[in-house]
Amino acid sequence: MMRRVVAKPEVCVGCHLCEIWCVVAHSTSKDVIKAFLYERDGNHPRITVEENLPETLAINCRHCDEPECMASCISGAIYKDEEGRVLHNPEKCVKCYSCVMSCPYGAIVISENGDIFKCDLCKDLEYPYCVRFCPNDALELVEDSEKGVLG
Repeated sequence: MMRRVVAKPEVCVGCHLCEIWCVVAHSTSKDVIKAFLYERDGNHPRITVEENLPETLAINCRHCDEPECMASCISGAIYKDEEGRVLHNPEKCVKCYSCVMSCPYGAIVISENGDIFKCDLCKDLEYPYCVRFCPNDALELVEDSEKGVLG
């Protein structure tokens, strides 16, 4: 059963802790201080907080059933794994950014040096750090069977 992270803008306070914990989740140490002081190179948050609205909310990959980013990827760098997660393989990426342009949610991030980053649901961890450490419960991990919540 596919899992997704759903944002709840009505309780998001725009603290950006989801972004911070995303960097920690993808660090070697999994320690917030070490992740930012010593392991920041090549690691970028895969979630962003949108603040240009009357409400703030986290923007992240929806792991679509039929992802437009995957359909537009000319190199096969965007793919679905056996659990249904939409993932990015940086070794196959040719940086054409067609995935960025085709994502209807704006969930694929381009770093300062042009690398692509997108949510992988913390595939190597038991639970997504953005959800686990959100102080306001503005992010929720839901199962695919909850289609009404996902839209």
